[in-house]
Amino acid sequence: MSGRSPLPPADPRASYLAHREAIGQAIGRVLESGWYILGKEVKEFEAEFSRYVGVKFGIGVGSGTEALHLALRVLGIGPNDAVITVSHTAVATVAAIDLAGATPVLVDVDPETFTMEPRRLEEAIANHHGPHLRAVIPVHLYGHPADMDAITSIARRHGLHVIEDCAQSHGATIDRRMTGTWGDLSAFSFYPTKNLGALGDGGALLTDDARLAEAARALRQYGWRERYVSDQPGVNTRLDELQAAILRAKLPSLDLENERRRELARLYDAALAATHLTPPRVRDNVRHAFHQYTVRTRDRDGLREFLRGNGVGTAVLYPVPVHLQRGYADRVIIGHGGLEETEALCRKILSLPLYPELTDEQAREVGELAARWSRTEA
Repeated sequence: MSGRSPLPPADPRASYLAHREAIGQAIGRVLESGWYILGKEVKEFEAEFSRYVGVKFGIGVGSGTEALHLALRVLGIGPNDAVITVSHTAVATVAAIDLAGATPVLVDVDPETFTMEPRRLEEAIANHHGPHLRAVIPVHLYGHPADMDAITSIARRHGLHVIEDCAQSHGATIDRRMTGTWGDLSAFSFYPTKNLGALGDGGALLTDDARLAEAARALRQYGWRERYVSDQPGVNTRLDELQAAILRAKLPSLDLENERRRELARLYDAALAATHLTPPRVRDNVRHAFHQYTVRTRDRDGLREFLRGNGVGTAVLYPVPVHLQRGYADRVIIGHGGLEETEALCRKILSLPLYPELTDEQAREVGELAARWSRTEA
């Protein structure tokens, strides 16, 4: 491609360079303060990010996985309980349920939006005979929100809590309402490749419930209510000052960068319109964050090899559903109706390069290459 390869999707180095001056100033503030754990930067970021999303309370933690884990813990979910989520997700979603001691119940997804299928959720609840169902964790995968109107309605009707997995949906909306505002709690990841990424691990738990927020703040640091005195068993999962300062520096650019991702997605859409590749679908009432631009094709490996041969990096997110991974296969329950769509998707999906620093020229060239391959395979 014009003598050089585009960077892989969501390359954190490019993001760092784009924000280098602001990040440098942020790091300098922390070094001058001499305070590195749960200080001013974390408090300010918690307030700024929760205000951006539109909730009252934010609790900075060590990772998105730990945000989900703490959400379950503060709701009192643990052994002998079950939590419904999807198998087509990063394993972290299921790992968090397992960390809490609960049993994951996995339901199928909508093959076009890649997110939890509400009908399958309803069926799984109606036909569940295992541990006590306590909560639902919809995943806003690739930046496309799950159908939260339907999911929250079903969950409320059955007395289940809702925890949103927003690890890939920073800034995405449904009917102009942000993801992260629909459930009892929401969990965000700030892993470097996320739309809002730190330069290391980081996460946040958000809620409008003051009682849950207070409980999460205690649990993230050994269950302390006062220093060195634990009222309950807790964990050590804290967003550090350096990462909080970096995230504060990058947050003001998030909406512009998400809009850039949508512009690039439109270029891909145009290039792939007359091909047998299936581009991502965006529901009418949704603003997609485009963490990934994921296409479907019957010969995913063939397309991937063709693009690699032309200098284009791609990604498969995710190649093996969680229920088929050896580490979790015997620790999950497959919900009523099975996981046919999930297993089919994992053989067809491929994510094309997509990050704000990608140029129009590069996006068009990648799209044209994919279209050329499609024509030869037709």
